[in-house]
Amino acid sequence: MTASDGVQESSPVTVNITVIDANDNTPTFPNVSYNVNVYTDMQPGDTILQLTAVDADEGPNGLVSYKILAGDQGHFTINDYTGRITVLPGVNLNVGRSYALTVRASDNGPASQRRSSITTVYIEVLPPNNQSPPRFPQLIYSLEVSEAMRTGATLLNIQATDRERDLITYTILRGDPNNIFEVSQTSGLLLLAKSLDRELTDHYTLTVTASDGKPDGTSTATVNIMVTDVNDNDPEFGLLLPLNLTVQEEEENAFVGQVKATDLDLGVNGQVRYRLVSHRDLFRISTDGSIFTAVPLDREERAQYDLVVQASDGAKDPRRTTVTLSIKVLDVDDNSPAFSQPAYHITLPENSPVGMIILNISALDPDLDANITYRIRTEEARELFAVNPLTGELRVLHSLDFEKLLPNGTTWNFVVEAVDGGSGKMPPGLASVTVTVLDMNDFPPVFSQMLYRGMVAPNAIKGTIVTTVHTEDLDPPGTAASRVHYKVDLEQFPYSTSIFDVEENSGNVLTRVNLNEEPNTKFSLAVIAYDDGEPVKFNKTLVEITVLQPSIIPVFTQEEYRFSPVSENAPVGTVAGVILAAVINQTIVYSIIDGNEGGEFIVNNITGVISTAKPLDYESNSSYVLRVEADSMRVVSSNLRAPSKSNTAKVFIDVQDENDHPPEFTKPFYLGGVAEDAKTFTSVLQVQAVDKDTGNYSAMLYRLIIPPTTDGKDGFVIEPFTGVIKTAIMYRNMRRSYFKFDVVATDDYGEGLSSSAQVVVSVVNQLDMQVVVSNVPPTVVEQNKDQLIGILERYVQDQIPGAKVVVESIGPRRFGEGYEQEDYSKSDLMIYAIDPLTNRALSRQELFKFLDGKLLDINKEFQPYLGRGGRILEIRTPDVVESVKKAVQSVGYTEGALLALAVIIIMCCIPAILIVIITYRQFKERQAECAKTARIQMALPTGKSGGAATNNLYEELGDSTMRGYGHQEQQQLLRPSLLRPEELSMESGIDPGQDYYTQDYYNYDHGYDLPQYGSRRKLISPTGMYDEYGEVIMEDDGSYYYSPHESEGEYGRKKRIKLIVDREYETSSTGEESAPELYRNRLSNVNSHSNINGSIYLAQNGSIIRTRRVAHTNNIKLNSPIRLGKHFKKLDKLAVTHEERIPLNSPVITGASVGEQNLTTRPSSGSLASSTTGPESIASKSNVAKGGGERTQNGDEQESTVDNQEVRDPLGSHSDRTQSDEEELWMGPWNNLHIPMTKL
Repeated sequence: MTASDGVQESSPVTVNITVIDANDNTPTFPNVSYNVNVYTDMQPGDTILQLTAVDADEGPNGLVSYKILAGDQGHFTINDYTGRITVLPGVNLNVGRSYALTVRASDNGPASQRRSSITTVYIEVLPPNNQSPPRFPQLIYSLEVSEAMRTGATLLNIQATDRERDLITYTILRGDPNNIFEVSQTSGLLLLAKSLDRELTDHYTLTVTASDGKPDGTSTATVNIMVTDVNDNDPEFGLLLPLNLTVQEEEENAFVGQVKATDLDLGVNGQVRYRLVSHRDLFRISTDGSIFTAVPLDREERAQYDLVVQASDGAKDPRRTTVTLSIKVLDVDDNSPAFSQPAYHITLPENSPVGMIILNISALDPDLDANITYRIRTEEARELFAVNPLTGELRVLHSLDFEKLLPNGTTWNFVVEAVDGGSGKMPPGLASVTVTVLDMNDFPPVFSQMLYRGMVAPNAIKGTIVTTVHTEDLDPPGTAASRVHYKVDLEQFPYSTSIFDVEENSGNVLTRVNLNEEPNTKFSLAVIAYDDGEPVKFNKTLVEITVLQPSIIPVFTQEEYRFSPVSENAPVGTVAGVILAAVINQTIVYSIIDGNEGGEFIVNNITGVISTAKPLDYESNSSYVLRVEADSMRVVSSNLRAPSKSNTAKVFIDVQDENDHPPEFTKPFYLGGVAEDAKTFTSVLQVQAVDKDTGNYSAMLYRLIIPPTTDGKDGFVIEPFTGVIKTAIMYRNMRRSYFKFDVVATDDYGEGLSSSAQVVVSVVNQLDMQVVVSNVPPTVVEQNKDQLIGILERYVQDQIPGAKVVVESIGPRRFGEGYEQEDYSKSDLMIYAIDPLTNRALSRQELFKFLDGKLLDINKEFQPYLGRGGRILEIRTPDVVESVKKAVQSVGYTEGALLALAVIIIMCCIPAILIVIITYRQFKERQAECAKTARIQMALPTGKSGGAATNNLYEELGDSTMRGYGHQEQQQLLRPSLLRPEELSMESGIDPGQDYYTQDYYNYDHGYDLPQYGSRRKLISPTGMYDEYGEVIMEDDGSYYYSPHESEGEYGRKKRIKLIVDREYETSSTGEESAPELYRNRLSNVNSHSNINGSIYLAQNGSIIRTRRVAHTNNIKLNSPIRLGKHFKKLDKLAVTHEERIPLNSPVITGASVGEQNLTTRPSSGSLASSTTGPESIASKSNVAKGGGERTQNGDEQESTVDNQEVRDPLGSHSDRTQSDEEELWMGPWNNLHIPMTKL
């Protein structure tokens, strides 16, 4: 909760609200009553039943206690807290006795608020059970298991007991669909078979059975397993977290943004805390992830910050995740222009021309869009100087003379200002300008003496200093005019200049060559002194040099003196050695002339004893070379010197080292890494300690101080003399762990001084690594490994201060499928980085982000080491990780394909199932419809002669030309043109207004192939009946017969069905009865058929053949019947025939010869059969005919009785051949002929 006044916001505070429980829940039993069987041989204390009541309240309100209120008869007791009912001691249970216990469960709330419920336990006593099932000690077990528990661990012993001591087998019945647990079949030990994951499932309820293998020999127990949490998940920032934030400068406690991270762990392991890794002095973060400025920010100081936010959980060893936020500081006009320097100092040569630019002043405004104007603030200076308001060029307005300005001063101080032309709110920037008028070079150098004298030994060596000349320049000190230099005049004394010279800056006169001159010889040398002024001023002096007699020059006994080493711990005044020189009749004076710049030694002028004047330090200077000189008192008294070969000597003094410095490690903290699969004695890193001492005092001996472990094994060893730390164990499955220990270095091979440093080694694997691919060979990378790693490390440290980049391997570039190919012209550098804050490896993604974003800059720094054209090509994932990714993806693709295939199969099966259901329903409807339409629906009209009928018949059939065979049998084909136009569907493919010529009809028995006709789509008859086709034949007596095609009977004759024609009335298109009752009795006159247009033909067996035609019979196409004929033949070959029974109310022509009759149909079920009509059947039909004219109470519902006849299949089983789609669909237009085949 935060408080805000609209401008400022307080720090957030946490408000904890505790909900106090009330006793508002009643203990509840799972069942209203319980039935239990007990046996007379049960022992006291044996469990009868375990009752459990649940109360949702907490604390005492949810603590349930149990009590038997009635019905125990003193034989049973119940545990107050567990609800376990047992047999009391000393109780004998009698067979057949029963008990009804009333048990109350009550909570432990306050007496006035206490709640309770009751249940009834019915107990029946049975004879002793010699085959009692095994019994568990407890019916319910509860335990907690950590999700980090190793597989194979024993969780619980749930061993049951069996009275008969039979072998017990244990199994897990249910509650473990993923087989996380397993139970030992013989011992009853519950084991952990697979790793647990609390984030997926946090509770298991197992039902464990114990069986002795006998019927009813199984008992069960319930095991409640609660999975406890371990800290195995890192906090994760949201993917939609904005990474680019803005904040206005100069605002304290300003809201910047908010981060949000979640942790899947439970409790403190899942409580996320936030912390700023960088810029903690500028920003702060609250507990809810809100980021505020801690101090006002200054955009001009820094316009952008990379803020690293760390999210960690609340565990003792927390897991951490970081995210980098880019914060841009927005500008406000809060800065005045600032000059490039607060004060400008210029020197102006006197008499400079008017308008000369003497200074360029410049100012900058850190704010954006600043417009700066310059001007002189001091009014007096405006008379002498002017400034350009836009460019800042300062000019002189008058010519200035140094000598005229001397009374008032030659320096002017004034103030210039830079005004911000932006908002105008900020004050102008100020700077001071000091202009000093420079005097020209007016004074030459002046020697201190007009004549200088010097002495030199006749054998003086080259570089011997003879004397020194001095000058003074009256020009202002520090100016160019006051700087004096020296040189010899080569023209005045050319011989002397070939022997002597003068140093340019010091004025020392010295020998240019080794002398070999006669004693008492004098040389003259002209020395010139000149300055650097404008114009240059100079002066000259004379130097006289005299060559001394050898007798007055002392001679050292040795040219070089080497004394014993002096300890660096020697006290001041310790004698190092004695020098000695000799000369005739002269007093010798000793002096140190070189090599004692620090004043560490002093020489006695008279005795020549050299001793220490200051403490010595071997590490600062391990040896001294002193140059000593011996001069006679005569020369010294003349304040001159006469150095020569004989009177100078070298003194070598060595300082003896002492062990006074302890070793110093190159780093106080070493950070390294080791791979999980590293072999034993693999080098991890090398530590190094240096010692300012020498010899054995700088010889190191290293050792490790490792905290003791449980197994007593050290994780690392160190080479004692090189400092190389190596692995000592295997680190499998130890990723994200680290080792921390100390390393000690002792000098003098372990006998001297010591110091220590801390070492941390993190365990990593290739999941933490990245491969830096470059276009140079591996040898080049190996040679420059340290420099390249240093560059990479610097870029990582920009994000993670103190991070360490470690090289895992250097090799040829691997590429191709599975990275099996190698290219030695390029290289793979595998690296990882260790975070010193967590001592663990940075994630592979973080390392990639830190380096890949700076790839251009890294390549620029790599260029000097990789050579021309050398660069980093890419930063990629290691081979092993990439291979695993591809394998996972391939598995994912396979699962996806299988899932898609399963969906397709299901989608295809659903329509098929629907089609089968609909087809079956249609079949049942058709079957019922056929039963109705098989009844006699109309009677014959009073007729005409047979001849007229014959002519009318063939006129009806659309063919007046008779085609016959046999005994004047005449035949004709049924045609689709006989159908009514209104009953034709557009799906049938038949034009309702189309008819066919007579000559297009031919009997296929005469060898003609009739053409194909009709739609390839099925037209279902409105009545759902099965149709049949064939030939209609008229006999000499005027009777009509229907002969199905290819229905050969006995003696090669075709089967025929006698037809009864009703030309005046016909059925409706649905096949329902529509004729009045009186027409059902009109069956007597069969031969009168004057007009059979739209006739109904009734077969003797009760089948109905109906023909219909359109009015215009001459509008016929030539080719349609030819196509139709092919399907006639096709249907004849595929047909399965049935013999139809005559309905009870159907009229029959007596005396007709009835043979075996088969009608070709479209099969509607899996198998169809034909029935043979015997004599009994004929008799039954005659009986039916006699009663055909009688009306029954429910005549339209009566059906014929079917005699039991032997069923046979003369044409073969229908299952031998089923119709294909092509064979079924072409029959479309013939469905409306309504030739039903159902047995009635």
